[in-house]
Amino acid sequence: MSEHRFWGGTIRKLWPTESDKFRDHLLRLDKQTRRLRFAHSVSDAFIEDYASRMSDMGAIVYGYFIDGEMRAAAELRKIGDVWGHEAEAAFSVEGPHQQKGIGTELMGRVIRSARNRGVHLLFMSCLAENGKMLSVARKYDANLNFEYGEVIGEIIPENASYFSLFAEAVEDRMGYMMAVLDLQSRLSNAA
Repeated sequence: MSEHRFWGGTIRKLWPTESDKFRDHLLRLDKQTRRLRFAHSVSDAFIEDYASRMSDMGAIVYGYFIDGEMRAAAELRKIGDVWGHEAEAAFSVEGPHQQKGIGTELMGRVIRSARNRGVHLLFMSCLAENGKMLSVARKYDANLNFEYGEVIGEIIPENASYFSLFAEAVEDRMGYMMAVLDLQSRLSNAA
């Protein structure tokens, strides 16, 4: 979680109680962006169920926030019941915030979280037409395999280091403070 400001917003990790922010972001995706994110068309009900299971599936979700609204997300999902050798990554950026490097920045956070959890192989899956995701994958030297209209990207994270663990811990503390301040702001505005 970062106090650093990017393009008028901040990037931080979501807490399990913030699945509504994740859901609202996914519901705001336009039809094409939603299709590219999930590799097929999905309904609002699908998204509501998917977001509600964020913490049940042990996902780590980073969000890009402007004025308390999440406008982009990057997910790290374990494959299986525990963090192990492999994990999966995905991200989405709402239309007005695309082409600004936000997806790249979020993906960097996901890769660092993967390495800090001992993940040795990080998968990204997308449609072959998803040039934006492919561009981000290439920036992180992903090995791309094209199969039947889909692309499977494989990223091999470095091993965790003291510095990568420390950076994530510091960002988590700052992000927690930002989440609390955001909650206080929303509560005072509602009163």
